[in-house]
Amino acid sequence: MKTAIWLYLFLFVAFFDLHAQYPMLTPFAVSLGAAPSFIGLVMGMYSLTHLPGNLIAGIVVDRFGSKLFISFSLVGAGILLLFQARVTDPWQLLYVRSISGFVLAFLSPACMSLLARLAKDHIQQGKLMAGNGLVHTIASVVSPAAGAYLAATIGFSQSFTILGWTLLFTGILSLWFVKEPIRTPEEVAAALKKSTAPVSELKENPMTNTQEGSKTSFPWSIFALPIGLACAQGILSFELPLRGMDSATIMDTGILFSVVSLGALVTLSMLFLNRYLPYARTVVSLLLIAFCYYGLASDWPVSMLVLLFILGIGKGVVFPAMTSFLLQLSGPSRYGRTFSILSISLSIGSFLGPVAAGAVRDHFSPYFLSFLSLMIALVFLFPRPSFHENWNTNASIPPATGS
Repeated sequence: MKTAIWLYLFLFVAFFDLHAQYPMLTPFAVSLGAAPSFIGLVMGMYSLTHLPGNLIAGIVVDRFGSKLFISFSLVGAGILLLFQARVTDPWQLLYVRSISGFVLAFLSPACMSLLARLAKDHIQQGKLMAGNGLVHTIASVVSPAAGAYLAATIGFSQSFTILGWTLLFTGILSLWFVKEPIRTPEEVAAALKKSTAPVSELKENPMTNTQEGSKTSFPWSIFALPIGLACAQGILSFELPLRGMDSATIMDTGILFSVVSLGALVTLSMLFLNRYLPYARTVVSLLLIAFCYYGLASDWPVSMLVLLFILGIGKGVVFPAMTSFLLQLSGPSRYGRTFSILSISLSIGSFLGPVAAGAVRDHFSPYFLSFLSLMIALVFLFPRPSFHENWNTNASIPPATGS
């Protein structure tokens, strides 16, 4: 577990730096002369360029391990932030953010695959994934407010420079302190077989659930869930900073993002939730989040802070549940590919959300699109027997590390 602790520490720094940019990017783009529609394109292109990186990550992480790709992503992101601090027009910002999207596409599949392989059973996997979400959330509680404070006090360029050097230093340290677990011969052979399988074979059977000897086809409709969630989250990240551009409002925006993270922290701390069926947790939390977006879109006479806090509570349940759901339906030799496809789905949703919000915000509230995307995801999650298979709170899956 020492590796998991070091990984959580480096992830905290990485997430802190990345989330600190949320309240800064939109006003920074406006200061460069970008229109709201162009800002949506900048945010969307960052997610769109995740796709080729996710596709590559799905193969190379399973074959070569996670350590080098974690370090590569952190170092590359730090260097690009140093360039971002020196951009002078919106098009330069678009180019830098697009490259950043590709570089950071390796981080999530590599980290989640490594955490999954450290676990001995699906209960421990759920706890490690919840720990990842907890670290993510703790970082995102303080980082938006910290980023907003930096931008308001020392300016955008200096803020990006500080964040860039921090990421660069963290990436270099990860080369020494992140240890790759020993891979079993069966796991290596399965990864090699998957990476060299003929295209026709992959088309016939792109992903099957081989846990405990079953051959159930993987339910691809489940990836409507991360697309819908990321689309809704992208709209929220686009819309909140557009409430105003002066220093006081930038600070308010950072606090609003932190309120969402505080809500998520509440439910992420409830580790006993990991013993409940992932499908049930996913559906309930998705309904709660959709309810909050509908309230934001309809201007309910409820404080925005309350709605965002409840929305965060739902996020704290749904993201660990979603990863546990995918692990339940997948197998130990395909963690890299599973999380690669998850990252691809998140990238698609993160691209669609800001672009769509920038196109419709002059006609109606973009939060209606968030609500709609979550309802569509729920439709695709209609109950089926495979959602209950391979889940027993007292059962174990074969050790992923051979220990």
